[in-house]
Amino acid sequence: MNHSLPRQARLDIPGALHHIIIRGLNRTPIFQDDLDKLRFLERLGVTISKAQCIVYAWVLMDNHLHLLFKSGKEGISAVMRKQLTWYAQYYNRRYGRTGHLFENRYKSILCEEDRYLLALVRYIHLNPVRANIIGTKEELDHYPWSGHRAMIGKEAYPWMDTAYVLTRFGETRRK
Repeated sequence: MNHSLPRQARLDIPGALHHIIIRGLNRTPIFQDDLDKLRFLERLGVTISKAQCIVYAWVLMDNHLHLLFKSGKEGISAVMRKQLTWYAQYYNRRYGRTGHLFENRYKSILCEEDRYLLALVRYIHLNPVRANIIGTKEELDHYPWSGHRAMIGKEAYPWMDTAYVLTRFGETRRK
């Protein structure tokens, strides 16, 4: 007898802050190389901009990724469906494979902005250091697959709101 419960509906409130975590099926890679990561980011920019969402932090790891963003009018479901469906099709075409790329549904954690924004930005951007992909926080300044470079002014993504986050850390860029 199957006693499994149906999936809970997501809290998908437009204008809410969401920490999104997406993992590869069985923790297998979802990015094989830099081109995959570049294509994902290019498309993310288009998808996020069209949906009028605001990204505060992101990191692409080989087998998972994190996004911290405020949803637009559509909420997150439509945005994530468009992004992940497109990417899975791109990936399967590029590598001649079929089937699922991602583990279950993406994880979406609704966050209290005032309390958790800065902690989540730090957590997400420090992922490559914690995973020993890079050794130091200084190396993070040169790591291309995280929003940290945008925070320190070394990269620009029109779909990422660094100014808002930086004012939460302090009055000046240095701070």
